Amino acid sequence: MSTSQQPDPKDRPARLTVGVVGAGRVGPALAASLQLAGHRPVAVSGVSDTSRKRAAQMLPDVPLVPPAEVLQRADLVLLTVPDDTLPALVEGLAETGSVRPGQLLVHTSGRYGAKVLDPALRAGALPLALHPAMTFTGTPVDVQRLAGCSFGVTAPEELRLAAEALVIEMGGEPEWIAEERRPLYHAALALGANHLVTLVAQSMELLREAGVTAPDRMLGPLLGAALDNALRSGDAALTGPVARGDAGTVAAHVAELRRHAPQTVAGYLAMARATADRALAHGLLKPELAEDLLGVLAGGPTGPEGTGGTDGAEGDAR
Repeated sequence: MSTSQQPDPKDRPARLTVGVVGAGRVGPALAASLQLAGHRPVAVSGVSDTSRKRAAQMLPDVPLVPPAEVLQRADLVLLTVPDDTLPALVEGLAETGSVRPGQLLVHTSGRYGAKVLDPALRAGALPLALHPAMTFTGTPVDVQRLAGCSFGVTAPEELRLAAEALVIEMGGEPEWIAEERRPLYHAALALGANHLVTLVAQSMELLREAGVTAPDRMLGPLLGAALDNALRSGDAALTGPVARGDAGTVAAHVAELRRHAPQTVAGYLAMARATADRALAHGLLKPELAEDLLGVLAGGPTGPEGTGGTDGAEGDAR
């Protein structure tokens, strides 16, 4: 749904008092965004010194109180705690009578849908799962980044319009995710975003080892172009020695990684095998070249180092 498609006024939530349980990187940013939309943050809970400082920075003058008191004060409560903590938190709040009938209870876990809030639903709460598909820094820049950010939305059908309206008020774009598809949805995001950070960090370490003084400057344009091409063209954007079937070059890569960064070998081989499978399936990797390549990736004969491919940036650019 585009942010240009504003909900009907009758479907927009009234101005709400907002509370945050869990002052990690996500909760204060969402509350600050809701404040810009006219809602009023009234309470936040945080345990660590870091979370308390973050709350003070992002939500100045909003009092820090225990979780139960957050629920007492707020019409809309954001439960922004780690995934593994969420079920027990919801059960505890419901069992202690902290949940009020008619209270909007929103969690931001990608893994869970609305059913994790069932204990609160039985206490009369209105359950919403609103997961922003974005990485957070825990600084005010996150509020700006919410503009155009997709949210995975799961809620009872009768609350769907209210959930989508809240997302739009935060500048986001709601994307409906069925309850049973939440784990798959979250796995997809983790595969793309979390693993990307690991790959980029490893790449920068290897470039420094190779003598590159500014690996971030070297990788920026390359990775930006690769990401853009992948989003536009999918598997057709595959390039490099694996997609070309340059078994000798891949063997040289593996040998150098074993020598200089053995901790990266397993990841390189796993990603190369996945890339080879996709390149084969989409006709980019010629079957007659695949046998030697797959032999290298399986740990078989590698042949002379440096043979079978084009060295340097020219080869990687094709």
